[in-house]
Amino acid sequence: MQPIEIAKGIYDVGVKDWNIRDFHGYSTYQGTTYNAFLIVDEKVALIDTVKKEFADQMLDNIARIIDPKKIDLVVSNHTEMDHSGGLPRVMHRIGEDKPLYCSQMGARNLKQHFFPNWNYQPVKNGEELSLGSRTLTFLETRMLHWPDSMFTYLKEDKILFSSDAFGQHYAGPENFDDEIGDKIMPHAKKYYANILLLYAAKTLKLLEKITEMGLEFNMICPDHGIIWRKDIPKIIDAYVRWSQQAAKNKALVIYDTMWHSTAAMAEAITGGLAAAGVYAIPMDLRHVHRSDIMTEVLDARAVVVGSPTLNNNLFPTVSDFLTYMKGLKPHNKIGAAFGSYGWSGEAVKQITEELKGMKFEMVEPGMRVQYVPDKDTLQACEDFGRKIAEAMQA
Repeated sequence: MQPIEIAKGIYDVGVKDWNIRDFHGYSTYQGTTYNAFLIVDEKVALIDTVKKEFADQMLDNIARIIDPKKIDLVVSNHTEMDHSGGLPRVMHRIGEDKPLYCSQMGARNLKQHFFPNWNYQPVKNGEELSLGSRTLTFLETRMLHWPDSMFTYLKEDKILFSSDAFGQHYAGPENFDDEIGDKIMPHAKKYYANILLLYAAKTLKLLEKITEMGLEFNMICPDHGIIWRKDIPKIIDAYVRWSQQAAKNKALVIYDTMWHSTAAMAEAITGGLAAAGVYAIPMDLRHVHRSDIMTEVLDARAVVVGSPTLNNNLFPTVSDFLTYMKGLKPHNKIGAAFGSYGWSGEAVKQITEELKGMKFEMVEPGMRVQYVPDKDTLQACEDFGRKIAEAMQA
């Protein structure tokens, strides 16, 4: 990826990671980008860096525009290593006495990550910094999605450098929203569902605050994925909708199976939901990645989870998914449990307790089948699906 001039004197000098396929347990089947931005004014500013392994590539991009030693200051919006990992290489190259602007928490975190006594310049919410003809405004966005997170707003150009907000894990030939169109939205939805859903309430408050401040945007530049420049309201409206967690008439039947008994139950429950007019999707945990399932959970009304009992416990993939979902705290969900067993059958009760702990409204009791479901049992599973559909409409 070569540097791109996104506005006069402003460049994306980041890199594309075409080959990454896993990001903290999140499937990145089309890679990702680590975006960093260079502003050339009376003072030259670098907004964020990249993952450690790509630092030299970013510096080469900068060198195509200016000598990196001419950078006057660096802004670190977020400490996480995919954005700060390149800082030691950058600071060594440009001079470790150059000021490094970050949030108050960012200064503390960066010291704990990298240890050197750099020239930290912690900023307060709303503080401004002149680059000459341009002004940076720093906006604290604590817990979106780390305690140190902040935005940087370029006032005169109306450009928001939004760190991890509004991003997507996507690497492609396109660099802007108008080049890729609506094909980027599933990536943005997946990103929100797996990274920011936990902070939905804070996201809504931030968007309300931005509205109150009257900030206008000609461009939103996240640290991952494409840059928004044409239809900015589309991504902002989507964030409002996703943060409100408004549910569709949609149910997910999420399961794993050992000898196909739980799978047969899942198919029958899905059929009962569909017969009742619900958009129902069966999702086999052995074949669908948990991060793709969470993307569907975002706007589902019902989440139905099934597991066989293995050694008096949940099947491992089901336990893994429940732990993953619990951390993201989805709201406004109907929950139900089902599963097959040989002689003990604890799994359904354990699923029920897990979903109750997530504050799901449960359809009880769960469906348990010993060994192989027969015709009558499968009919009961279909009826269970209809019962879930009724609960969704209540």
